[in-house]
Amino acid sequence: MKEIVLNEEEIQEAVKRVAEELKEKFKNNDSIPVFIGVLKGAMPFMMDLLKYYDLPVIEDFIQVSSYDGTSSTGVIHLKKDITENVKNKDIVLIEDIVDTGTTLSYLKQYFKIKYQPRSITIVSFLDKKPLRKVDLDADFVGVTLTKNQFLVGYGLDYNEIKRNTPFIFIPDENEIDEWNKILKNNEEK
Repeated sequence: MKEIVLNEEEIQEAVKRVAEELKEKFKNNDSIPVFIGVLKGAMPFMMDLLKYYDLPVIEDFIQVSSYDGTSSTGVIHLKKDITENVKNKDIVLIEDIVDTGTTLSYLKQYFKIKYQPRSITIVSFLDKKPLRKVDLDADFVGVTLTKNQFLVGYGLDYNEIKRNTPFIFIPDENEIDEWNKILKNNEEK
């Protein structure tokens, strides 16, 4: 491991702050917001966020993909759609990281056109501004990153593994080589 970027305590502090900001936004709302987690990466963040957000909420999930290994392909694939009716409701899209912005830009348009929600609020645990390719900013951000580094943990994965690490770190080449061996062995079984 090259470096721990965010430890468990720092992560929880950021999540609590975002939950408080969301509670302030929705405390006088006349309808229950629908929190939509973007699978699979947003799962840890969304679950922690819901622990600290103590107002009524409806939960749902959508799954898209655009990554292959350590980089974004730029092509969005819808794998699972939501099940809730969100027409004229306030939706909160919850993402693990905004980097290029392509995925959230796609999702924002997708929801506007297909579901016509009353509002769309974008929440991301991480905001990696150096990689932004589209004009999109999250409404609420846990942590803003200024460096372009490949990160793993707390929902961020390497080819679907290591999402369950409770902190965020920069892997070294030896770890990635070891993970590739494990993944290859898993495919052969």
